Amino acid sequence: MPTYIALLRWTPQGLQNIKQSPGRLDAARKAFESAGLKMKDFYMVTGRYDMVGVMEAPDDMALAKALLSLGAQGSIRTETCRAFTEDEYRQVISGLP
Repeated sequence: MPTYIALLRWTPQGLQNIKQSPGRLDAARKAFESAGLKMKDFYMVTGRYDMVGVMEAPDDMALAKALLSLGAQGSIRTETCRAFTEDEYRQVISGLP
């Protein structure tokens, strides 16, 4: 399955209810699993973003639906990018003219 990196920021609503954040993370992980996604890693970080999630999804459509559902709850904003493994990276580079 493709790997994705989600860069997450709390919204004002998310910060207002920050103590419920661990429970929201658990619920998101379960929702992802029921949608066929897997959250491989999760980190709270410093800097521009508040959290980083590393996920696997069957395709872009499944990931988009899951993240839009999560964002619609109002506690986070997401920015997501496709991550290529080292093997995938080598395949991309070797295919260049």
